[in-house]
Amino acid sequence: MDFMTDLDVRRYMEDGYVVLDGLLTPQQCDELRQRMSEIVDQMDVPAHCRTTFSTYHDEQLKTQGNADYFITSGDKIRFFFEKGVFDDKGEFIVPKQRSLNKVGHALHAFEPLYKKVTHSPKVQGIAKKLGLANPVILQSMYIFKQPRIGGEVTPHQDATFLYTEPLGRVMGLWIALEDATVNNGCLWFMPGSQNSGISRRMVRTRQGTYPLTDFIGREKAYDEEKFVAAPVKKGGVVLIHGEVVHRSAENKSEDSRHVYTFHIMEGQDTHWSPDNWLQPTEELPFPSLYTK
Repeated sequence: MDFMTDLDVRRYMEDGYVVLDGLLTPQQCDELRQRMSEIVDQMDVPAHCRTTFSTYHDEQLKTQGNADYFITSGDKIRFFFEKGVFDDKGEFIVPKQRSLNKVGHALHAFEPLYKKVTHSPKVQGIAKKLGLANPVILQSMYIFKQPRIGGEVTPHQDATFLYTEPLGRVMGLWIALEDATVNNGCLWFMPGSQNSGISRRMVRTRQGTYPLTDFIGREKAYDEEKFVAAPVKKGGVVLIHGEVVHRSAENKSEDSRHVYTFHIMEGQDTHWSPDNWLQPTEELPFPSLYTK
């Protein structure tokens, strides 16, 4: 039996997202969390690269050092921090394990446990069920949503950052390594919004100029009442259409909400924009999802 049913496919196509339980076992989730704990313990981040991550239009990539650290992270494993975790000398004022917003963007390539999950038979089966002929992996992230300080992610569409022609070729897989609840910052979606196009794009600026990226357009104002919560049990996955509008609230609870997430793109007959911040490199071309 397919992990993803025909009904799941219909829900994904109609709503722009679907929640599927049981992609990973509790043990697999714990192994991924333990490995990330080891990575964080070993991290050595230059002071000028201690980057705060934000989805707000006017707060992204404020300094040249931070911008370069972000824009060159597509083929590396790098660290992006929550607000207020450093003092004015760049020293941690919270434990390292509680400081991070996310780690990205090439866990799928360089960390064996994450690579195994990314290419797992269930994930490949999802892509095949959706009719993807040549899916490639664009990026991956570990998102922490720290207790009490896990920041808000404002309404956005992934295609803003991962633009293709035609649109509709990118999908996110958002795997809950702990229960994601309304209290600790689960995702909220605007069902059907993937059919309305996108309102802004993040693009690279002309080489040699600063800032390194900018936005064309601005995010629309959305009716909060139209968002629907999508809680997920530990080990479950949310499939996210690249154009569906989604958000998450601050985590004001005492519980973390760890997630492993990655994006795939249908590579067949798809043009990846050279203006996107993320670009394949000689060191890491976008790898094929399908493996034997």
